[in-house]
Amino acid sequence: MNVNQLTQQIRGEIAKQNKKMSDAEVYQLIEDTVLSQPFTGTKKIEECAAKIRRIFYAIRKDLDVLQPYLEDESISEIMVNGINDIFVEQNGRVSRIAECFESTEELEEIIRRIAARVHKDINELTPIVDARLPDGSRINAVYKNIALNGPILTVRKFPKQAITMEQLIQWNTITQEAAIFLETLVRCRYNIFISGGTSSGKTTFLNVLSNYIPPNQRVIVIEDSAELQINQIENIVRMECKNANLQGKGQVMMDQLIKTSLRMRPDRIIVGEVRGKEVMDMVQAMNTGHDGSLSTGHGNSIEGMLCRLESMFLQAANFPIDAIRSQIGEALDIIVHLGKMPDNKRKVLEIAEIAGMSNGRFILNSLFNYSLKAGLERSDNPLINREKIMLNGRLEDGCFEQT
Repeated sequence: MNVNQLTQQIRGEIAKQNKKMSDAEVYQLIEDTVLSQPFTGTKKIEECAAKIRRIFYAIRKDLDVLQPYLEDESISEIMVNGINDIFVEQNGRVSRIAECFESTEELEEIIRRIAARVHKDINELTPIVDARLPDGSRINAVYKNIALNGPILTVRKFPKQAITMEQLIQWNTITQEAAIFLETLVRCRYNIFISGGTSSGKTTFLNVLSNYIPPNQRVIVIEDSAELQINQIENIVRMECKNANLQGKGQVMMDQLIKTSLRMRPDRIIVGEVRGKEVMDMVQAMNTGHDGSLSTGHGNSIEGMLCRLESMFLQAANFPIDAIRSQIGEALDIIVHLGKMPDNKRKVLEIAEIAGMSNGRFILNSLFNYSLKAGLERSDNPLINREKIMLNGRLEDGCFEQT
């Protein structure tokens, strides 16, 4: 029997039991079944052990042959491109692994099980699913009818312990001076937006900045898929978008969550990532007294991110572009831009203030800039909009002195 046949046989044996079997009992049953099979040629202990582990993962775990890589804390991403091509990102480097699935059906069954655990479906009618494992890992799967090389599965893992600003400083992602500067801005309720490319560390950085929110404030967190690890806030509300069911009903979009959050008496609103028309609601929330908001978005630069925000705003309302820019400029105080370097390290590349508008364009006041030679350095430009600093009595901090 092959692995799939043995797996089905053992599942049938488990189903016949009148009691719930422990992991140890299931493992023993798998071991007895595998070792009882006739072998041709040399029976290798390593081959038997690998088959036993694989069947155990298939029966008791979510990701089958991928489970060991899910449990390896040094691996941050698992990428399955069909049944034969599996890659992992380990310590910042992407490499191919020797494992593979025996059939397309086996990989599809794993994807369906993951989706079912979060009450979602994936099939030819709904060929894309975003889900979340119990440990917080984010799953994206694409069905074979739109993926030419077979079912696609991507797993984005997150560390069990939230990364701290001290660790980012140790890794040279940011300098101590810039970290203190941003800490003060968060505490003084500046609206901060984090931009960057894919896998540049935006969510991690947002999580780190959220640690500076005073613990006595009420925080509303809105995400497409829950990823943030905010543990120091007691008065917190976490909301997540929901896809429509097979009948096309039950969808809850981010713009709806932002609107309803305004009725929850928030001190701060954190929007995990903006991708579309919800930008208009986020901007309007920031412009109606909800200071201290944090959010992220995909952009290649600060200027490029502002252009994308304008485009996303236009998806919601056909306003004149000058009016849109004016609202965005009034809403956002600071933009932090992150990047992934050629050596796979993440860096803060620029911190800039939106200082106003001139002739229909944003005035950007660059405060910190990164260069390959010197790293992240403070510019000669002082922070221009200092009212929130003054209101919070932090103007005497050295990082806000006029230069």
